[in-house]
Amino acid sequence: MKKTVSTLLAIFLLLFLSASGYTEQFAKQHTEQKNGKSIALTLDDAPRSANGYFDGKTRSEKLISMLQQKNVPQVAFFAVTSRLDQEGSERLMRYANAGHIIANHTHTHPDFNQLSLAQYQSDFLTAHEQLKNYPNFRPWFRFPFLREGNTLEKRDGMRKLLKDMAYSNAYITQNNYDWYLESLFQHAVKNHATIDMQALRDLYVDIMMQGIRYYDEMAIQHLQRSPKHILLLHEMDITALFLGDLIDQLRAEGWTIITPEEALMDPIASYKSSALFKFNPGRIGEIAKNSGQSKGLWHTSLEESYLKQQFNDRVIKTVKELSTAQ
Repeated sequence: MKKTVSTLLAIFLLLFLSASGYTEQFAKQHTEQKNGKSIALTLDDAPRSANGYFDGKTRSEKLISMLQQKNVPQVAFFAVTSRLDQEGSERLMRYANAGHIIANHTHTHPDFNQLSLAQYQSDFLTAHEQLKNYPNFRPWFRFPFLREGNTLEKRDGMRKLLKDMAYSNAYITQNNYDWYLESLFQHAVKNHATIDMQALRDLYVDIMMQGIRYYDEMAIQHLQRSPKHILLLHEMDITALFLGDLIDQLRAEGWTIITPEEALMDPIASYKSSALFKFNPGRIGEIAKNSGQSKGLWHTSLEESYLKQQFNDRVIKTVKELSTAQ
């Protein structure tokens, strides 16, 4: 009897919702969720050597485990091949065998602004030869420091080489200074400072989300849509510690984690800036500048002085704070 009543109530509720337009509203909400914001994860400078907190092998294990736990099937690791000694090669192979993409980030991570076109192309080609036979290798190139050439000759020369070798420019849309947070963290570790790890986690997620929101708003302003974003990260200890928390926050704010291959299918992948950049803010910044925006191409979270103040104020425990906590 109770089962029959429950069934009748469910039918009545469904009819009521349909008549009152709630099913249409639900369908609209579902469509909005399906068409929400999306972002791919990419990690530069792999395989970075040990820097104080983790050894390299432990960092790699933690990154692979965390991505599995968070149901992120694929990210891209952009490799610097001068770091491929025995341990580095084994770590890069572990990323590949875990299903992640391996791509080109040059041999020595040079600053294109400081080299000739021929020197830079040679460095790129050296890396290509060392990476091309890795499982899950993709002919994608991430410019170190995002610097794509400070003269027309250099910029157009690299564009031609990438095209001739069927390479894609693995641009980013989401810029940040996670590497500077890492340097502050490692400096504190080496100097035996008392670090509030929960506060460091909160700072990392907060700073990263500030930039992500900012560049998405900039994209919507200039594109009238949220593109498939590509997040710049680095293969570092702070990433291994807190990327999982960042993924949780992204999803809590309605973001879907997609693969880098999906992200590179966005129409902005074929965009080529007409402007020369000595310092490049990323693809969204390029589009904004070419649309006439001259200020605000770099968010506050990319200022070292701001990050240092935030780190010292929020993460480093003073003697007074320690005695109060006790």
